[in-house]
Amino acid sequence: PLFIVIDALGNLPFVISLSEGMSQPERHRLVNIAVVTAALVGLVFLFLGQAVLRLLGISVGSFAIAGGIILVILSIKYMLTGHMVEATREEMVAVVPMGTPLTVGPATITTLILLALQYPIYIVLLSFLLNIVIAWIIFRQSDSISRFMGRGGLKAFSQVFNLLLAAIGVSMVLRGLDLVGMFKLTL
Repeated sequence: PLFIVIDALGNLPFVISLSEGMSQPERHRLVNIAVVTAALVGLVFLFLGQAVLRLLGISVGSFAIAGGIILVILSIKYMLTGHMVEATREEMVAVVPMGTPLTVGPATITTLILLALQYPIYIVLLSFLLNIVIAWIIFRQSDSISRFMGRGGLKAFSQVFNLLLAAIGVSMVLRGLDLVGMFKLTL
């Protein structure tokens, strides 16, 4: 389940679009910061997730709604302006939106919390770390993938994936509304 919710392959177009115009060392630094951020967020929620949400009085549904709204806003901004965030320090882009919520967001956090209730913690930890390493490898190969697809192919791919990101955001909002009991989600 963690491989699916971390979705490194699905997030690759966002990594490419967010690192557009960067040199290879800058892109690698961006990927490293994003993956470390994702790993730290995931580890905190794996070990302290239920307690943090309870302490703050935040339900998983509320968390999903907030994460979904952020993803929709970022996606719409990209479709309208051609970039998700203003030109800013690469560390900020690596932390938000790459590290979280794209790589480790509400779906991953929820999955980690649920898996920790079902399996021994060391199994969940090993699985999470393995998936983070897989995401890092995929993100680091973005240069090769970018060269293979070309500028036009990447732009088209990015636009389609930004539309999908908006749909994922809407889906997260709906699931969150279902979890808080405000909307009944039917499949």
